Amino acid sequence: MQKHFCNKTVVMNKTTMLNFKKFSLYILASQLCTLAFSQKTITTKDLQNGQNSISTAVPFLGISPDARAAALGDAGVAMPDDINAMHWNLAKAPFNTKNGAVAISYTPWLRNLVPDISLSYLTAYYQLDKRSAVAGSLRYFSLGQIQFTDNYGASTGNFTPNEFALDLGYATKLNENFSLGVAFRYIYSNLAGGFNQSQTPIDAGISYAGDISAYYRNNTTYRDKATRKKYNINYGFGAVISNIGSKLTYTSAQNENFIPINFRLGGYANIDLDEYNSIAIMVDANKLLVPTNPYYLRNRSNTADSLDRNNKPIIPVGSGMDPNVPVVQGMIQSFYDAPGGFTEEMAEINISTGLEYWYNKQFALRGGYFHEPPNKGNRQYATFGVGLRYNVFGLDVAYLWPIAQRHPLENTLRFTLTFDFDAFVEQKEENAKKKPKAEDVPLD
Repeated sequence: MQKHFCNKTVVMNKTTMLNFKKFSLYILASQLCTLAFSQKTITTKDLQNGQNSISTAVPFLGISPDARAAALGDAGVAMPDDINAMHWNLAKAPFNTKNGAVAISYTPWLRNLVPDISLSYLTAYYQLDKRSAVAGSLRYFSLGQIQFTDNYGASTGNFTPNEFALDLGYATKLNENFSLGVAFRYIYSNLAGGFNQSQTPIDAGISYAGDISAYYRNNTTYRDKATRKKYNINYGFGAVISNIGSKLTYTSAQNENFIPINFRLGGYANIDLDEYNSIAIMVDANKLLVPTNPYYLRNRSNTADSLDRNNKPIIPVGSGMDPNVPVVQGMIQSFYDAPGGFTEEMAEINISTGLEYWYNKQFALRGGYFHEPPNKGNRQYATFGVGLRYNVFGLDVAYLWPIAQRHPLENTLRFTLTFDFDAFVEQKEENAKKKPKAEDVPLD
């Protein structure tokens, strides 16, 4: 039996089919290889239902890594006091109420089908002073173990496909209400371990990228005329362009793919109902800054694309633009190159909304909703979660409920464990004060 891996054929026998199934399911779910190592060809036949979703390499960079934001419908660009600011908006880190913290998150992937595909995320930040902070993170995606075989079904070895991204960033306040952040990212994607088929090895893909982020926060008060009660309101706005970086390829320079360069914009508002209760709402809008797939002209027999004098596929007037362009040009072009014009460009914006309730800053209830238009992937789901803060530790849990179609994270719990530096230091100092001094200890 043959399985096709991004235009490379892997021949398998029945005993190895199950091992490779995990890999195939992941590829299908995350759309890693829908580009087939080149920009995807879209024809009228492919778009009978108006489908024209944007695909990129290494889509694991777009998966929400932590349980708090995941429970808020993946809304996090302006969410305050965020330990995971490295992913959502590094410019928030100088405004965090704690001087430093560490968090580790675990997200099972396709858990209903396979047991060993998962995303792990480790992040930390530290405030250098009252104005600036540094942060770093490691994101690791394991795809479980697969087995390669030759044309006769004999095993040629096992391999565990994996991807990871290593981040480092710096953020600083420009004034009491506004901050900027920059981050640098190394991306490594090894999906086939150099597997060689038809004399073309599938090597590891490597890319270098960066983020630019901004954050504004302020507060005000509201007085209820009827009860004459005063409420404190905190609000903020965030913007991030993430994964600005080089294209990635697994074979040759002629088959480079865009990584998921993304523009995220959002805001939040929090109101303190009383001394113990507070509630916050947040909204994010996301758009991939990656060229949209055009419609290519087919030949008369509809068996292949029509080619011009330079042997390139022909894009009819009004059917989009050439997606094989440099990175910066592609980012700019992504705002006006959709074949469907302005209507389709607006459909490329995903909306995330979240609601968070805190009691005594120790217990949280969360809910959210994520919406992606049907012709751009149709990801629509509700999210739920809880959060606990006790002493130096914190725990967040998230759950996803798909609405429009099935999702790789359905019926799956996601976890984030946090460690608070400030609380640890305070506890240590408190214990030191309670410890009796040598002169206070009675002598026998």
